[in-house]
Amino acid sequence: MRVALDGDVPAAHAGLLMREDARPFALVGRWAGATALAGGEPVRIADPKREDPFALLDEQPPLRGELPAGFVGGGWFGALGYGLGHRLETLGPPPPAPADERLPAAMLAFYDHVLRCDADGRWWFEALWSDARAGVLEQRRAELSTRVAAGVDGPRRVVSGPWRASPSPAAHARAVEACRERIAAGDLFQANLSLRLHASVEGEAVDLFTRGVEALAPDRGAWLAGPWGAVASLSPELFVARTGDVIRTAPIKGTRPRPADATAAEAQRVELAGAAKDRAENIMIVDLMRNDLGRISEPGSIAVTALAEVRPHAGVWHLVSEVGGRRRQDVGDGAMVAALFPPGSVTGAPKLAAMDVISTLESTARQAFCGAIGFASPAAGLELSVAIRTFELVDGHAWLDVGGGVVADSDPAAEAAEALAKAGPLLAAIGAELEGATEGGARAAVHLPLVPPRLGAHPVPRPDPVAGVLETILVLDGQAVAVEAHLARLADAAAALHGVTLPDALAALVRHTALEQGGPCRLRVLLDPTGEIGLQVAPLPAPGDGTQRLAPVVVPGGLGDRKWRDRQLIDALDDRATEIGAVPLLVDLDGGVLETTRANVLAWIDGTLVTPPLDGRILPGVTRARALAWAEDLGIPTAERPLDLTELGTADAILTTGALRGLEPVTALGDQPVPSPDARMRTLMTQFPPLR
Repeated sequence: MRVALDGDVPAAHAGLLMREDARPFALVGRWAGATALAGGEPVRIADPKREDPFALLDEQPPLRGELPAGFVGGGWFGALGYGLGHRLETLGPPPPAPADERLPAAMLAFYDHVLRCDADGRWWFEALWSDARAGVLEQRRAELSTRVAAGVDGPRRVVSGPWRASPSPAAHARAVEACRERIAAGDLFQANLSLRLHASVEGEAVDLFTRGVEALAPDRGAWLAGPWGAVASLSPELFVARTGDVIRTAPIKGTRPRPADATAAEAQRVELAGAAKDRAENIMIVDLMRNDLGRISEPGSIAVTALAEVRPHAGVWHLVSEVGGRRRQDVGDGAMVAALFPPGSVTGAPKLAAMDVISTLESTARQAFCGAIGFASPAAGLELSVAIRTFELVDGHAWLDVGGGVVADSDPAAEAAEALAKAGPLLAAIGAELEGATEGGARAAVHLPLVPPRLGAHPVPRPDPVAGVLETILVLDGQAVAVEAHLARLADAAAALHGVTLPDALAALVRHTALEQGGPCRLRVLLDPTGEIGLQVAPLPAPGDGTQRLAPVVVPGGLGDRKWRDRQLIDALDDRATEIGAVPLLVDLDGGVLETTRANVLAWIDGTLVTPPLDGRILPGVTRARALAWAEDLGIPTAERPLDLTELGTADAILTTGALRGLEPVTALGDQPVPSPDARMRTLMTQFPPLR
């Protein structure tokens, strides 16, 4: 069904037409031969925890009758997050950095009708007609016809910022340097590394998106929203398109500004055309795409139809290639996308090795960024963009990931500057600014080794959430200490990570098990992703000798806010530190203090007990919370705020807090002695009530 509509709403305002609908979306730019596609009120919503998002792309209804040229009608619309790539490659890559900013792994819904704005600016209502939905579709046609005829006001006001980088530019440069070390070691040829900008936002994502589209006119603009938040993408890059059995990809590698002045613009074009580094990066990704396409294409059908061509885009020149092939008859859309995912231009080469480096060196876990956004339609085929230049928003908080390709001769400082430069036009388009953090205003990188422990030939990966989580509880005098707080933390992890609920009788079981023990011990409660519970009892660790030396080690993004059952990395870090008689102190790329491998950190600084904030990078320790509450009862000021390694070195005392050892003083930070606790800190430690 296709019906022409009266009205002159600009294609850039497609999202505004759908503002009040449930699960709205808008694709603006060059999609399926149209200038805009928009929809809302889907008939089915995918559940990424229980359904395979790739397989869903093949679940399409049969078509009825002949279809007019350019007809879309409906289909699956939405986004596939970068993290889905970790589900696809069973031999790797390792889990990414922990995520405090989270979106669903996939944000897909099926729509049986859409609005389509053609190349002439004419709006159409299109539907995948079915008798069962005839009444609803007629109602929607009338409703949307009225909206288009009435028109929409322009985008509303959006206020955001300032946008702050995490990690700092200097710290990102340190990650680039570490990536170059991996390249020099022969692990890979290229990796795409990013940093994240954060800001608060007042206003709606659809207005932010519309302002961005008006300013930048992206080829692959996309906005979608749901109860989980919103995504507003201003991407210029096609990931993959399929029409019939013909597959096309168009990777971008290489960018230069395109000023308004024609002479200056031409100079930038010529520079990009002759840039050996950019061309080499582009050709590497072309080879990667040829390899990926070879997994699902007819033999002999793969062809490079454009190689490293300089093409104009909004405000920039891009180096663009095109690689295509003919899909094998036994390959559906799901298998096709899975074979190519995540996009090669935003991972690197070889892809698995690049994803390994990304997981190890990036401080934040990619969400929609570097995944794909678009549609799979029974009528129009499939088109997906690369989710770059993409704002992600949840509850008034927004983030924007920016980065670039790193090769052997990359300059770390220049790469960090380029990443921030890429953000400039995006922020300007929405009326925002980057925080003026330069060398004097941002944390410098911490100059510590960025080489993780190795397991054979490979770095020890971050903890894998698939292995489950645990709680460690101290048992004294037959009682499980702070059992309610420990099980509350476990329940939160069970629901957030695995969608399971703890048994009602678990608290009673833990208390009974504690009561059965003849003396002090450690009780572990183990939870796997299916919700199965296990209990383990073990002796307490041997008492220390009164000394505790912390050895700083960089773990970008930390270990996250869960107590993981996968202890490979923790054990490897402990083993390495034990060789020098120390406990690992985890710090981020910019020197931000996180925690040790077994405890939270408290620092006594200028009469205030300071501890790093609960921002998703550290465990919300039960003993940490109890110690802070006890300090307040004693009249000791406390503060939860960022704490860097340099400031920690000036502390008047440092304590660690853990479930089994309680509060322990630190006697050395690296090779630097730490002052002994003063009277107030000794009172805090000696009077700390273990059963409180």
